[in-house]
Amino acid sequence: MEKNVLLTIEYDGTRFHGWQKQPGVRTVQGLLEEMLAVVCKTEIRLNGVSRTDAGVHALAHRASFAGEFGIPVERLKIAVNNLLSGRTSAVSKNADVRILDARRVPDSFHARFDARGKLYRYIIDNNRDMSVFNRNYRYHVARPLDLDKMREAASFVVGTHDFKCFQASGQEPDVDTVKTVYSLEVFEEPAGEGLISLEVSGDGFLYNMVRIITGTLVEIGLGRKKPRDMKQIIEGRDRRAAGHTAPPQGLYLAEVYYDERSFLDE
Repeated sequence: MEKNVLLTIEYDGTRFHGWQKQPGVRTVQGLLEEMLAVVCKTEIRLNGVSRTDAGVHALAHRASFAGEFGIPVERLKIAVNNLLSGRTSAVSKNADVRILDARRVPDSFHARFDARGKLYRYIIDNNRDMSVFNRNYRYHVARPLDLDKMREAASFVVGTHDFKCFQASGQEPDVDTVKTVYSLEVFEEPAGEGLISLEVSGDGFLYNMVRIITGTLVEIGLGRKKPRDMKQIIEGRDRRAAGHTAPPQGLYLAEVYYDERSFLDE
């Protein structure tokens, strides 16, 4: 009997060439499909909710797959994680990807098409100096950022707009650039270590959209652009008017939203 499964996955994107499976390079999808094929004893094809770029991390990526296999769904997490960490051998290693949860879902469920929204987090280290050990997980901006100006600019992003100005080159030309951003918050981490987080949620995002929004907000925080410029940038729909594309290392896919009814049997 075929089963449809939804996975929740976390990974450190440093050593991956992104999520999507590609020939000859290490990707999250490719590695997980390989491990799942061993555990399920059949070929597995994952349907991921997002095609994250090389260097981008995930706190809760989602992917679904369907197939006929004997192992109970509740055992998939343990079995795959054991393979990833090498616990079947005498020496264990720390894996850079891990399944957090595996659950059975209705046959009609699809991780990508049933998603109602996503939450991304971007972390900026706003200290004068940054430890080399954080270089793969934060964007270092050494000059002080004006958070009030960044928050003012962020308010213009929230809502339903044509976000063509935040569309990176390489996006398919027929992609709908009208998206709804539910929220965009800029805040200091409570630890007081000079860390600034941007959290943006929406119904969908264009290629590199979050990183371009971040780069634009950084330029506003540095005084290179004014907060109200954000409104004109969006209305102008011109990528050249927006800011730089922030590096991938500071970006995390934090959460994927679903209607709970999607998980109910029809």
